[in-house]
Amino acid sequence: MAEFLRGARDTVPMLVGAAPFGLIFGTLAGPAGLSHMGAALMSLVVFAGSSQFIALTLLAGGAGTALIVLTTLVVNLRHALYSANLQPHVARLPQLWRAPLAFWLTDETFAVVQRRYAESDLSPFKHWYYLGSCLAMYTNWQLWTVTGIFLGQAVAGIGRLGLEFAMVATFVAIVVPLLRTRPMVASALTSAGAALLARGLPYKLGLMVAALAGVVVGVWLEEQGRPDETA
Repeated sequence: MAEFLRGARDTVPMLVGAAPFGLIFGTLAGPAGLSHMGAALMSLVVFAGSSQFIALTLLAGGAGTALIVLTTLVVNLRHALYSANLQPHVARLPQLWRAPLAFWLTDETFAVVQRRYAESDLSPFKHWYYLGSCLAMYTNWQLWTVTGIFLGQAVAGIGRLGLEFAMVATFVAIVVPLLRTRPMVASALTSAGAALLARGLPYKLGLMVAALAGVVVGVWLEEQGRPDETA
């Protein structure tokens, strides 16, 4: 239980950053053509912020189901990288654990949990920390989606206030302290540059281009045997 509560507690900054994102999703769902129930169910079943926003955009534009599914799949391929990173830590867990943890894995939870797994203590209950982070994020997302659904009817133009910047600021604050080596810094800078250059690609493919570019540069620098020193 201590690990579970710690995971939830350490995720609080991410909850704050995700709150405006969930609020805006709930606000925009109605104008995009989703019913209140449809918007709530999307957050419950899909639980993927960026993919949900992209799905809304495509839905509002009259895109077909196949295109929406394919596009959101491409956007969420970055989770394959997260899973590869965490797999050694959860491989010993039974399927009853791994399945829900895989479903609840998000950018925010990965940012928090991978740091816990990197700690040198031998606690056998780190998966409870993972679960605590997951459920904190999941509950938070549902609450803010529902709030946005109803608030969107009462406050005109709330989706244009730029509240989603809170998510960006939160990620910067979480990720930057983790960039301790030159390969890490180079990987981050490469990803940022690639994201800017590829931002015009359709279906948000620029996200995958940026991720792959960062991985390639980071791996290449590591293989060159450069000293692991603080940048």
